[in-house]
Amino acid sequence: MNLSRISKMATQNQMARDDYFLKALLIILVVGLLTACVATISPATTSPGPIAVDLVYYDWDDSIMEPILTDFTKEFGIKTSLKSYHSQEEAVENIKAGQVYDVVLLENQFVPSLSREGLLAKIDRSHTPNFKYISPNFRDLAYDPGNKYTVPDSWGTTGLVVRSDLADKPITRWADLWDPHYAHKVVGWTIPRYMISVALKSLGYPINTEDPVQLEKALTRLLALKPNMIMLNDEPSSAPLLIAGEAVMAVGWASDVQLGREQNEAIEYVLPEEGPILWGDNFVIPANSPHKSEAELLLNYILRPEISGRIINESYFPLVNDAALPFINPEILNDPVIYPPNENLKNAEIMLPLSPAGDKLYADIWGRFMAAGN
Repeated sequence: MNLSRISKMATQNQMARDDYFLKALLIILVVGLLTACVATISPATTSPGPIAVDLVYYDWDDSIMEPILTDFTKEFGIKTSLKSYHSQEEAVENIKAGQVYDVVLLENQFVPSLSREGLLAKIDRSHTPNFKYISPNFRDLAYDPGNKYTVPDSWGTTGLVVRSDLADKPITRWADLWDPHYAHKVVGWTIPRYMISVALKSLGYPINTEDPVQLEKALTRLLALKPNMIMLNDEPSSAPLLIAGEAVMAVGWASDVQLGREQNEAIEYVLPEEGPILWGDNFVIPANSPHKSEAELLLNYILRPEISGRIINESYFPLVNDAALPFINPEILNDPVIYPPNENLKNAEIMLPLSPAGDKLYADIWGRFMAAGN
């Protein structure tokens, strides 16, 4: 037996084993290091990184949503753009024309026609779990059974904004708009449904009527008012005219009162005896939105109680989020202009969608009104 060879082989085997163990140890160290690195960086994956979308939010031109959208972007990394419209009719026309928006604030009465035409996307409720905070009173309404296309947002009243110190006697009714004493001192809007509804209410007719006889009488009523009325179109509020004393009363909303009484405490809000007109706004996602999931994420964010409360505190419009109440400033929550007592709403009517035939009838009435005297 060659001992030297055996010794040499043993030495070689030992070296091989040592090399194997060194390699194994190196592998273990590398794997351990990688595992440690993964453990170190894995929490960061729970924080959202930038998402390559530009979410377009479409709202009134006096929207207070920009800071909300900025905070949404900070939290989720989703870029947002705020675009604005001057009227709901403008918004509807742009949606029908194929303009691309991801979230749009839309009044109740425009929802059915857009959904019938396939222009609104169905909202995946599993992506908006905060929908549970919506008051039951504002869910499953006639304009969108089951809330397939809408997330209810806000509601409010339409009434008369009045400079009480310039009125010779208390203004209490829609009919006071036609008082000759206030000729050229009353303000109206180029908003068809609202102005036609005011005329109908002043005559004792329902605001959602499709009776041609009643609508013809409403047209005659509006035509009698037109020469004595200051008509507003692109202006955001009637408050400047009331503050300056150029108007004594205006068809308007709680926001007009809020703006006006900051400079003149004599500006008051009257819910007419014939009954105020109730409105409601909703969030919708147009069918051509390229970012539906991100849009639903934004809606769920807005529905957080603290976010909804913040919006109410900035906009002075009541939202339909019951869980937001603890986050609302007490002076807003207790302001009867913003949250009117029930007894002042007993004759109120909510503006509802019309049938396609009704839409054409109202459009004809308004077209004839606008053309008269031009």
